[in-house]
Amino acid sequence: MSKEHGDSHILIALSRYYDDIADQLLAGATGELRSANASWEVIDVPGAFELPAALRFASLSGLFDGYIALGCVIRGETSHFDYVCTESARALSDLATRLQLAVGYGILTTDTRDQAWERAAVDRRNKGRDTASACLRMVEIRRRFTAQG
Repeated sequence: MSKEHGDSHILIALSRYYDDIADQLLAGATGELRSANASWEVIDVPGAFELPAALRFASLSGLFDGYIALGCVIRGETSHFDYVCTESARALSDLATRLQLAVGYGILTTDTRDQAWERAAVDRRNKGRDTASACLRMVEIRRRFTAQG
């Protein structure tokens, strides 16, 4: 990461529906932000569906350079999984494009808890780290192009 990240302030919106998985995602993300010398704040939300609204509310403050959405949705026996996954992804994408927000998408969508753990654990795939890295890269890209305007 470039030295520009030292002045980046990031909001992490965290769905705590699965606390153990959320803790691992958060550890991965904050580890990456720490190594990039970025600062951050964390806000807990009830579930993945609420993540886009939390990011939108925070964007109104003008305090943040980037946003990270972290959570997990594990498939159950009903179609609820499909609605939550589709709508949260769509809403986060809309925020990023419509409002020009630098968003890191870190909502795990898995069939089982084991799959979620494999992706979340900091000693495994560490998707929290990857999401923070993506957010910081989008902050860089946004700065590059908004500085030219």
